[in-house]
Amino acid sequence: MKRKIYLTGLVLFALLSQSCDKYLQEDLISDVSSSSYYTTAAGFEDAVKATYWWMKPFFGPERGFTMSVFGTDTYTNGADGSHKTLNRYDGALNPTQSFVTVAWRDFYQGINQANAVINRAEGLDISESLKTSRIAEVRFLRALYYFMLTSHYGDVHLTLEETEGIEVEANRTSVAEIYNQAIIPDLEFAIANLPDKQSDFGRATKPAAQFLLGKALLRRSYRSFAESNDASRAEQLMSNVINDYDFALLDDFADLWVIGNEQHSEIIFTVQNSKSQVDEGIDPEGHRGHLYFLFEYDVRPGMTRDVANGRPWKRFRPTDFTLGLWDRNIDSRYDKTFKHAWISNNAGNIPTWTAEDASAGYVDGSLVGQPKFTVGDTALFIPGPQLDEKYDDRTIASTRYTVYTYRNDYCTDCNTKERVFPSLNKWIDDTRPDRQKTEGQRDYMLMRLGEAYLLRAEARLKLGNTDGAAADINVVRTRAAVKPGDHILNRDAAVDRTAEMQITAADVNLDFILDERARELLGEGHRWMDLTRTNKLIERVKLYNLEAAANIQDYHVLRPIPQDQIDRTLGGYPQNPGYQ
Repeated sequence: MKRKIYLTGLVLFALLSQSCDKYLQEDLISDVSSSSYYTTAAGFEDAVKATYWWMKPFFGPERGFTMSVFGTDTYTNGADGSHKTLNRYDGALNPTQSFVTVAWRDFYQGINQANAVINRAEGLDISESLKTSRIAEVRFLRALYYFMLTSHYGDVHLTLEETEGIEVEANRTSVAEIYNQAIIPDLEFAIANLPDKQSDFGRATKPAAQFLLGKALLRRSYRSFAESNDASRAEQLMSNVINDYDFALLDDFADLWVIGNEQHSEIIFTVQNSKSQVDEGIDPEGHRGHLYFLFEYDVRPGMTRDVANGRPWKRFRPTDFTLGLWDRNIDSRYDKTFKHAWISNNAGNIPTWTAEDASAGYVDGSLVGQPKFTVGDTALFIPGPQLDEKYDDRTIASTRYTVYTYRNDYCTDCNTKERVFPSLNKWIDDTRPDRQKTEGQRDYMLMRLGEAYLLRAEARLKLGNTDGAAADINVVRTRAAVKPGDHILNRDAAVDRTAEMQITAADVNLDFILDERARELLGEGHRWMDLTRTNKLIERVKLYNLEAAANIQDYHVLRPIPQDQIDRTLGGYPQNPGYQ
């Protein structure tokens, strides 16, 4: 969903839709005067759609994933990439860091687009009900953009008016005031005026606004400026989302990641992507999560890069803590979150049995010089936690395919650790037109029902209702439990482990909830904000992220204010504490 619209000399991007009727349908428009076009019925519709586009540069590309999973307890850096500073918290994390700069810029572009829609709506000759609904959509988006800005940068510039020319003055408004003047009233307006469902999938809805307000209030409940009913309101809003609509958890956790299944019953709100437009290069963003969480499989024996296995950019590597989160005997989510086997696709680099292999008794001497496997056989295997111990050195040496274990390949002190590691399977996109294509067609799941249960559990914990919190967590864990037929630990499960997955009120504390969020939501772009919301970032990074532990300081719970904002503001702009 993308288009280009010009607004007061600035090129603004709007959404384009897929060619099917799954998404909003529109044409590409450029070189249009916003002052005249936005005040028409068609122009107003396009201006609303344009406001959605500013989610796309963050939710799906490298920038958003880097600012969401790096520098946390769950992911650290792999071999490649130019933004490791966001994981290491070293001196390069400063006001000139590019991702920090462009995230600020783009969220404000989205805010100004929303302000323009609201400003141009006055006097527009369309029905009041339609106008109100469309304004509710852009106020939902404006609240989302301010929620992201305040969560990452703290006190920031607040404006609810359209900027139509060069602006060199900026205020620094407290997070408390931005909640009171923008985030909360915008979302309350959205809740009051948005429909339960939209005919165009991807537009904001009442439950999406309830979800976002609940999450925002839950975040505020940890702050010094919290209001006494923040946690109870968050609990009620999440209850509304869970109980008042027809959302339902999918039966199988693995089905969440099936390409083409993005409109399933668990989805509350997604950022839209179009296969035709990312494939044709019309949309330069797309979902690129398939690039970042993969190990370097394509230079390994029997393998070459292909579409099915992805283009491995080796950005994000799971921490030791992450790999120990699941009990794979009872919890299916590790096996359904990570990829385990790679099937040979390259006859040119298949290894052969050697005389040394035969001498060691690994193979009959008659097979010396013969390929260990053929194209179509397993070439690489990562057994993962709890299965590693089955592969001692002799077993690995005698296995015809390559086996990578923590002990030998991706342990803390191993030379290969930044190139060889368990690969997240959630975002693989085997529908891309070629193996080099970076943009993918997946929608970005910004809100889903599984998280609503975990957020309500967190609110209930804050309210002292540990029984209710445990009940919510158990809903998620019941779906995750190993069931007969699940392929777990390299075997088919025969026993239903649901009972063993249940927890009690005595098990519930904030650390358990954060661990459960990691088990359920790993790699989905929530973790840095989860840890800063709960005031756990510093503690858990020092405990679990070796690359970051030595450098992280208390002030790293906020990003630096971009230098160009400071330089372009008359009289300068205050920097966040700790940054030079």
